[in-house]
Amino acid sequence: MPGSSIGKLFSVTTYGESHGPAIGCIIDGCPPMLQLTEQDIQVELDRRRPAQSKYVSQRREPDRVQILSGVFAGKTTGTPIGLQILNQDQRERDYADLESTYRPGHGDYTYQQKYGIRDHRGGGRASARETALRVAAGAIAKKFLREQLDINFAAQVVQVGNVVADLASMQEHVAEVRSDGDSIGAKLQLIISNVVAGLGEPVFDRLHADLAHALFSINAVKGVEFGAGFACVTARGSEFNDPITMDGFTSNNAGGTLAGISTGQDIVANIAFKPTSSIPTPTESINSNGDPVKVATKGRHDPCVGLRAPAIVEAMAAIVICDHVLRHRGQNGNFK
Repeated sequence: MPGSSIGKLFSVTTYGESHGPAIGCIIDGCPPMLQLTEQDIQVELDRRRPAQSKYVSQRREPDRVQILSGVFAGKTTGTPIGLQILNQDQRERDYADLESTYRPGHGDYTYQQKYGIRDHRGGGRASARETALRVAAGAIAKKFLREQLDINFAAQVVQVGNVVADLASMQEHVAEVRSDGDSIGAKLQLIISNVVAGLGEPVFDRLHADLAHALFSINAVKGVEFGAGFACVTARGSEFNDPITMDGFTSNNAGGTLAGISTGQDIVANIAFKPTSSIPTPTESINSNGDPVKVATKGRHDPCVGLRAPAIVEAMAAIVICDHVLRHRGQNGNFK
């Protein structure tokens, strides 16, 4: 299955399905001598873990990570790092009716068309369960970047539906939507701070292009914008350009990159998550014979996938930034 890897020097490959025995990943290119323990990774996984509140999926997975390779005496060795997380709370019976039925908004139909076979248990490979490995790999990238360059990542939910900013009101809105048998979308904001200038490769591997690719690879992401984003459509150049003075930039409409290369300012991105596809409200669809059916999804699903997404967003950004840091060092040496 091509497309299960990301990164050129800091490379991450994930494997496993939602209701298989385990999920895991291989991280290649991590520099040696980085102090690393399972707890360094676990603290990030706990941020993403389900069943921590009534507003998220109640699938009870401890998400305990195991380091299988690439670490000796508490330090990375420079060899591939193998990570594994066991699946311990599968409920295959919740998906028995979906073996020959396609859920609207999900990957059921497209996986069947592409491969001629699919794992219908919780979406199989298309499940957001896979993102636990992204968070685990991202934890390693974040630790390296924090210790080497003091680069930090912070993502937060800033909007749910029409509710902006206030967390309590956003959670209340999610509860209302769930009681209606429905789901709701969300917007997250990502800020990468203390970014060194010079990251990114012009033309095809622009930094913001690679970041967008990574963020769009997250389940349910439907929109990514940097800096002022789509507001540039109505702005004039005199309003949108970020003036440069002896003391630095006076604004950040560009979102932290110019010509695909980091400016040294914060990288700022907004990410739009669609409403969860799996809902108990009956929706029109077809089965594998092409017959019309009504699909009402059972099981344990997030009414708003964005609530557990901050750790995933940060992880994907960290993987990209770590990859570009190593690429920059390989071509240009240390940073100025």
